[in-house]
Amino acid sequence: MQWNILTDIAQVKDIKAKEGYSLIFKHSTRCPVSAMAKRRFEMDWDVIPSEVSLHFLDLIAYRPVSAHIAETFQVHHESPQILLIKNGDCILDASHGDISAAEVAEVINS
Repeated sequence: MQWNILTDIAQVKDIKAKEGYSLIFKHSTRCPVSAMAKRRFEMDWDVIPSEVSLHFLDLIAYRPVSAHIAETFQVHHESPQILLIKNGDCILDASHGDISAAEVAEVINS
């Protein structure tokens, strides 16, 4: 699996319009907790079905995109944070120590 890098609001609109599952990982490049959460997520992400598109946002570099994500999916901004999107709706969001590839896979497979 690999990340699709988010740099543009148009990409968020594409995720909102997409059928099926997408995941957004919002990451602060200045935060060691965020780095740890990302590393832990990537170590376990093979449990997530391969058809799920994984999107990565450097929210320091692309702050307007981060704000657009929060507004579009009606979630409170946090960092680090994952959002699992299904058919344009956020069905799971988690932050900090609650970020789990296993939980994402469980939600998808249930």
